[in-house]
Amino acid sequence: MFNKVMDKLNELGIKVQIVEHEPALTTEQADKFIEGIEGVRTKTMFLTNRKKKNFYLVIMDDAKRLDMDKFKGITEEKQIKIASAESLAEKMKLVPGVVSPFGLLNNDDKDIKVYIDKEIITQDRMSFHPNTNEKTIFINTTDLIKYLNSIGYEPKIIEF
Repeated sequence: MFNKVMDKLNELGIKVQIVEHEPALTTEQADKFIEGIEGVRTKTMFLTNRKKKNFYLVIMDDAKRLDMDKFKGITEEKQIKIASAESLAEKMKLVPGVVSPFGLLNNDDKDIKVYIDKEIITQDRMSFHPNTNEKTIFINTTDLIKYLNSIGYEPKIIEF
């Protein structure tokens, strides 16, 4: 899965900084492995509506909490919740704890809507797990957008 990410980034000419570390099970633990490295520490959440028909990938600063009611209003859904491990495996072939925009490479249906917090879009770099929790990738924000567009996603920049 990591090789698939690197192949795509290399194909696009995107340079990243990779930090290898022991498996990180929480964002707090992951942050300790990358202390002192420039870039926004992100959290990426995979969400769905009540009927599990619509799927959303939300990228925001890991220190921030998502206001589910506000996001529900943005998406015009009656109910929004964290998608199940089964949905995550089905849609992005990932396990909980490694959700990132790189999992979209595995979304053959291209049916996940991507939202990025306006607060972090102006930052130079962001960090993500590249489909494994044993590495952290730092990618320039402009390159993240380039990557998303190249695989068929037009992220919505919103204020959470």
